[in-house]
Amino acid sequence: MSRPTPAYKTRNRPAYNTALKRRGSLTIWYDPAMTWEAAPTGKRRWGSVDGRRTTAIPPSQTCLTMKVLSGMALRQTTGFVESLLRLIGLDWAVPNFSTLSRRQKTLKVNIPYRGSQGPLHLLIDSTGIKVEGEGEWNAHKHGGPKRRVWRKIHIGIDEKTVEIRAAGFTTGDVGDAPMLPELPDQIPPDQEIGSVTADGAFDTRKCHGAIAARGATAIIPPRKNARPRRPDTSGPIARNEALRASRRFGRTIWRRWSGYHRRSRAETKMNCVKLLGQRLMARDFDRQVAEFQVRVAVLNGFTAPGISLTEVVG
Repeated sequence: MSRPTPAYKTRNRPAYNTALKRRGSLTIWYDPAMTWEAAPTGKRRWGSVDGRRTTAIPPSQTCLTMKVLSGMALRQTTGFVESLLRLIGLDWAVPNFSTLSRRQKTLKVNIPYRGSQGPLHLLIDSTGIKVEGEGEWNAHKHGGPKRRVWRKIHIGIDEKTVEIRAAGFTTGDVGDAPMLPELPDQIPPDQEIGSVTADGAFDTRKCHGAIAARGATAIIPPRKNARPRRPDTSGPIARNEALRASRRFGRTIWRRWSGYHRRSRAETKMNCVKLLGQRLMARDFDRQVAEFQVRVAVLNGFTAPGISLTEVVG
């Protein structure tokens, strides 16, 4: 007999509806009080318009944000942003497409987040994303090879605020587990990490060691053929305890007891990343990194107005 699917009820529906409406407001991306131009350096910069500086990070990131949201090319994006600024009544200079292309390669994207009170519970997930190539349709239609190139994206989200607090971008030949030690390092040292939750692919000695080094609890299901490891450090000790508990009570009970089901929020957030586009438009690796980071900033911007608070009913 199958287990009944629980029903959920949104407790803050009016506030959540208001937050969803705010996500479509241009004031999220265009604030008259924001610093649009960079501080003067005494030098004329490339891409200036009428002598005004247009290569500052705020306009570049804002234009690339519009590019991600609209799916347009750089030239169309600059025209789109110019028209929006005229409608809003802001006399701001917009960088041209070549300036945006140069800046995207070295852009340090400002990823906003609100943070939460208390220890941070980090949920980890990784997946692949397409970037270029003829893809599956060419192979199906003409019998040619699949030339699609893939990249790997890795995210760590805050369980409470559902914000992306750590993000990684690698080539397709890099596994999931080698990237986990780098994700907690993106969290400030003064931020306490309560737990790190990931799937069984991260059940490695280095992953458990990196999590233990931050004083966090690893919620990673041991693999089905897992064996106890030598308890020489705190990482293997915690992992051996999880292995004993899963063998004694069963994997289903261990997952429910440890709270492993919370990792589904990371999978949902990863789906949101792909809702902004099933593939990356940039061809250069460094520009692809900036495009992915802009997606992360967009999703955190969408989360800032508010999220739904649900509870199980029935």
